[in-house]
Amino acid sequence: MNYKKSEVSKLHTHILQKIIKRDLEKLKAEISAYSTEENLWKIDKNISNSAGNLCLHLIGNLNTYLGIALRKSGYVRNRELEFLDKNIPKQVLLNKIETTIAMVNVTFAGLTDDDLILEYPMEVSVGKTTIGYYLTHITVHLGYHLGQINYHRRLLDK
Repeated sequence: MNYKKSEVSKLHTHILQKIIKRDLEKLKAEISAYSTEENLWKIDKNISNSAGNLCLHLIGNLNTYLGIALRKSGYVRNRELEFLDKNIPKQVLLNKIETTIAMVNVTFAGLTDDDLILEYPMEVSVGKTTIGYYLTHITVHLGYHLGQINYHRRLLDK
């Protein structure tokens, strides 16, 4: 992809946004691909997190570390419920993913590459870090759990 000189100030933020949006679209496809809603919530011997719970966790994570931290969105996270809630309809999960995509787009619209070197505004497990570092961290986190959901679906959606 070629960028105009005027777009270079958003090159890195654009790349991160594009990857996050791509993976959220893949998350929608994975959730949609389950043959039954019941299978979204299955766990097995060595698989302690269901695809539904991982989906809720990703939504909570992005809305916290993008929406709250960088947009002051007012989102209220209950991380414990991300892993305890069960049997939420597939369409509700898909709607939550769509809402998260919209939040991602609005958040990134307000970021430039210059912002990436600023200190990340929330306290996080890695300690003080930059916005760029933490955006990269949450992008990788999304991909990690997306892979788990894909594996879960291929193993337990029977």
